[in-house]
Amino acid sequence: MIKVLKEWFHHYFSDPQAVFIAASLLIFFTILMTMSTMLAPLLVSLVIAYLLDGVIKSLQQWHFPRVLAVFLVYATFMTLLIFIVVVVLPLIEYQLTQLIQEIPSMVSQAYKFLKELPENYPIISDKQVDGLIESIRGKVNELSKTILPHTLDYIPIIITLMVYSILVPLLVFFFLIDKDTIVTWLVSFLPKERTVVSKIWLEMDSQMGNYIRGKVYEVFLVGTFTYFPFVYFNLDYASLLAVLVGLSVIIPYVGAVVVTIPVLIVAYVQWGFDANFLWVAGSYFIIQILDGNILVPLLFYEAVKIHPVAIIVAVLVFGGIWGVWGIFFAIPLATLVKALLSAWPRVTSEQERNA
Repeated sequence: MIKVLKEWFHHYFSDPQAVFIAASLLIFFTILMTMSTMLAPLLVSLVIAYLLDGVIKSLQQWHFPRVLAVFLVYATFMTLLIFIVVVVLPLIEYQLTQLIQEIPSMVSQAYKFLKELPENYPIISDKQVDGLIESIRGKVNELSKTILPHTLDYIPIIITLMVYSILVPLLVFFFLIDKDTIVTWLVSFLPKERTVVSKIWLEMDSQMGNYIRGKVYEVFLVGTFTYFPFVYFNLDYASLLAVLVGLSVIIPYVGAVVVTIPVLIVAYVQWGFDANFLWVAGSYFIIQILDGNILVPLLFYEAVKIHPVAIIVAVLVFGGIWGVWGIFFAIPLATLVKALLSAWPRVTSEQERNA
């Protein structure tokens, strides 16, 4: 057993670059696991700066000076951020409050619908319906007992958002304007021989940049194109539901299934099974089909092909470790794992024989 472990260690860790990569990954993930809450504004700022830097590079290709490109992109970012804070968030908060107030009415209609099931479908018994109603009633009561007593718990969240609103834009600006200085300082800590690290970074920079920027575009486009038919048919809580539909694309496969439930429930409570319900449901499913078959291939044509099983595993693992951020970065992190496995320096069989 010891001999097998010794040979395995020699095969994968005899190269100094492999030792450096392993130590760096260990330190990096230890910091994330132990200080992620404290460093959250820094991590959010890095992600935003990374996204904006792609736009800045595009402007530089059009012969814009970097300083001018930074100020143009940053000004656009701040304008969009102010619009979201001043216009979008209050609207979503208002509709969310209305939706919470309408929950008792929705539950009553659900009870009525369930009570009619045995008459319309004789294979369903009254006993089964009563059991389902009691289960729903218990969940609603449990939810109300959970939400109401903990209203004061939202105060720290509000304070955190206020801190983010100051720190994040400031950090993003410095990351963009002093990018070269920061990168040079970080590179100074790397060993002189870093061909493997450079190879991994080049692959990850391309793949992660394409994926993250594409995912942001997908969230915006899907949310926007969902909002218009919802508003056209005068669906209740159109803004809130459109935002949920847009955010659902962050979670591969699962997000679209989960967000379909509130969309159909709100439409059914508002209209029942009439023409408006069918139009809203039809337009929603058409958008989902267009997203999966046209938009995703266009946005992610350069992304690394990863098996769906690997994507689901990555979502479960990284989502369990880092929550929403882990889910958002599940595919880039899976790509990182793939890049590490393919580029990891190994001792060949011939080298092992010579050794």
